[in-house]
Amino acid sequence: MGLKNKDLLGIEHFSPEEILLVLDTAASMKEIIGRQIKKVPTLRGKTVVNVFYEPSTRTRTSFELAAKYLSADSINISASGSSVVKGESLRDTSATIAALGADVVVLRHPMAGAPVLVAGQVKAAVINAGDGAHEHPTQALLDMYTVRDKKGALEGLKIAIVGDILHSRVARSDIWGFTRMGARVRVCGPSTMLPPGLENMGVEVFHRMEEALSGADVIIMLRIQLERQQQGLFPSVREYARLFGLNSEKLALAKPGALVMHPGPINRGVEIATEVAYGVQAVINEQVTNGLAVRMALLYLLAGGVAQ
Repeated sequence: MGLKNKDLLGIEHFSPEEILLVLDTAASMKEIIGRQIKKVPTLRGKTVVNVFYEPSTRTRTSFELAAKYLSADSINISASGSSVVKGESLRDTSATIAALGADVVVLRHPMAGAPVLVAGQVKAAVINAGDGAHEHPTQALLDMYTVRDKKGALEGLKIAIVGDILHSRVARSDIWGFTRMGARVRVCGPSTMLPPGLENMGVEVFHRMEEALSGADVIIMLRIQLERQQQGLFPSVREYARLFGLNSEKLALAKPGALVMHPGPINRGVEIATEVAYGVQAVINEQVTNGLAVRMALLYLLAGGVAQ
């Protein structure tokens, strides 16, 4: 069995079977990462173009490394260093990429739906690396991989997602992914950061963090987007940290051994207290490693690599 579509545009329409295929493939890719010589010829002759209209460290670097480890040729395009600053449209950029003969296009864009537009313009496989506040599917896949790796399964687990749900593409993809795999998802944040209709996505909504964390198996903290603070979404950073920051006392409300996760970058002392971020229950650095394995798996599955 393979992936149904040539593209990965979101988790919303991903089947449980496709999710499992990616997770299982990522497990074999993680073995490659652990080798002394990490390079394999799986995607030799393939070309991956990374197009990032927004800043990124983890996602962009892991896609670059994923391509290199699989022996694909990698080209990186950033908005600040491309013809976008001269007024070139996304459609024209897509035409240029198509003319280059790319096999895979990895796109991050501030507008929701941009990867769908590009996917309709190019024959290459398109991977959504984050589009506005819509989805971040590869982050959800690496989150699911990390939880399954640590807990053995996803079905029946209680997943608490805390923070700015309204603007979080990570939250949306995680909700679609974890619920599809049989987990029970809880979301929590200030009422101004909880979009209406969340219950329709199959989640439980909480306004007090203590209630959301009670008995949780996994806690996913979201970055508070300080650039939005002026919009009056919460009174102050200190107030937010007091009510919705994860410290040792709140962590104790979750199940013993509950995982602490964060997509990064972390505002330490705001979303997560330092002692929790560096504590034994935090798997934040492991998420980064697993993200590389998941992105290797996706490049392999979408670019038609040969198994090694």
